[in-house]
Amino acid sequence: MRVLAIDTALGACSAAVLDTERGGFTDESVPMERGHAEALMPLVARVMAKAKMKFADLDRVAVTTGPGSFTGLRVGISAARGISLAAKKPAIGLTTLTAYAAPYINQDDTIPVTVAIDARHDHVYLQIFGPGGRTLIAPRIASLREAAKMSANGPARLVGNGAAMVAAAWPANEAPPKLVEVAAAPDIKWVARIGAATSDTQGPPRPLYLRQPDAQPQDAARLPRR
Repeated sequence: MRVLAIDTALGACSAAVLDTERGGFTDESVPMERGHAEALMPLVARVMAKAKMKFADLDRVAVTTGPGSFTGLRVGISAARGISLAAKKPAIGLTTLTAYAAPYINQDDTIPVTVAIDARHDHVYLQIFGPGGRTLIAPRIASLREAAKMSANGPARLVGNGAAMVAAAWPANEAPPKLVEVAAAPDIKWVARIGAATSDTQGPPRPLYLRQPDAQPQDAARLPRR
């Protein structure tokens, strides 16, 4: 299985090639909050060249679908779908929440994992994974207080770029989290691993926003149609 993985959802522009036959990765990740559109395709080209692979050699393309930056999501998903069409290979979408959680579930699947992504305005995008990686709390947007309260039912690991925010709102009468791990973006190698293991029958990747964009059309400023 040869997988090209792409992530531009949050604070990095990342790409990786996983070749399960050779058992290795070729990857590159550049921290950035803006500029994904300009950086992504040159980065993909470098990774593919280092892997000595053509797009036609791929078996599938995997991309993070959010939640995350509205612009970043569009950049990554558009690139993945474009490469998929050109190479005539399937594109696989997976959430940033799943990508963040995967290495911790792989390390120990008996302790719950709360993934928290900064949604601004004292809110986070949240998902809680229980034993075996099953979903306890489905993806949603929640206040910091709500997120901490939902996570504090027993031992907990907090991961994601909003993990410290949830930890700071932790209930005083509850045992503290076992782990608080802050990362600007998921590990691109795990995006590739999940992409290799996921069924390719789910259809083209689509963004998971969980809320409407902050920028809204100004209806009052629209000119009347003639």
